[in-house]
Amino acid sequence: MKVLYAIQGTGNGHLSRATAIIPVLEKFCDLDILISGSQADISINYPVKFKLRGLSFYFGKKGGVDVWETFSKASLLRLKQEFDALPVEDYDLVINDFEPVSAWACQLKEVPCIALSHQSSLLEPNVPLPDEKDLVGSFVLKNYAPSHDFIGFHFERYTNRIYTPVIRNDIRVAKPEDHGHYTVYLPAYDDYFLANVLAGIKDVRWEIFSKSGNSFEYNAQVRIRPVNGAHFAQSMIHSSGVLCGAGFETPAEALFLGKKLIVVPMKGQYEQHCNATALARMGVTVLNGIHVKSIEGIREFTEATNNNRIDYPNQLDDIISHVFDLFAKLEVSGNSSFLKKVLRH
Repeated sequence: MKVLYAIQGTGNGHLSRATAIIPVLEKFCDLDILISGSQADISINYPVKFKLRGLSFYFGKKGGVDVWETFSKASLLRLKQEFDALPVEDYDLVINDFEPVSAWACQLKEVPCIALSHQSSLLEPNVPLPDEKDLVGSFVLKNYAPSHDFIGFHFERYTNRIYTPVIRNDIRVAKPEDHGHYTVYLPAYDDYFLANVLAGIKDVRWEIFSKSGNSFEYNAQVRIRPVNGAHFAQSMIHSSGVLCGAGFETPAEALFLGKKLIVVPMKGQYEQHCNATALARMGVTVLNGIHVKSIEGIREFTEATNNNRIDYPNQLDDIISHVFDLFAKLEVSGNSSFLKKVLRH
């Protein structure tokens, strides 16, 4: 059986999860890998057959997505060309982790596509959502990477289609220690701005991981390091706690390691606000933004002692078996939407 595993390359979480999923998938099928997007800081040690530009979201410097850069670098014509050129018809199944090119190619060519992503879980009932509705955000979740069926990941199993997080092996086998620093990953903020704010919290050491590749000692308390998957994992394993965005993989890994956790959802990023809602219900501290007025809340976080560990089990064999069970029952039809009609022309 020939399968294409298509992975979103914006951010690091999708690729991090893929490093655990790929070896299991290879036991079930003849596997090729596709990655699209250009905002990841880590790579996977597996051959990638298709590397596409896709549609990336670009981070700003003040806590949100840079909408202008995101849309200025997007090209509907190029995307349409990528949809048409990608030979999804050569595969029995496409397994999709929120990757738009293969998802839409499957819709246009009626090739079976099953989503295996965190984003899929946010469309299920019983999943915590923010009180404030975001119609644009909901539309993006439903239409960015459509599929014929799906399995989701979330912090808890809200339905039988949702599994708990996939924890990569170097985190799963790690022996957490507390070396007295806090690990920081907030790529939507400027490094110097973060350093200046966090330096205002005396007697606390911070390791800020930078998307810009910066590496320097801001002062005796604050160190800025370039993002590197292995270095970030070691920093988190040996940290007192983690300050990060309200993505999925990093908060899940922090919870698995039993680290204190505080999250800052990215402005205008509906998925992160959904995650923040779920994490808040689990007792995790959520900040609406980073600024001078945040110092007191961050100080309280460093002084807190509530860091309960969540032992997320390794369910990968069951998850992949579930994917192929869905495939066996799948009937692909020409379900239409206005986006599909636009792309056909």
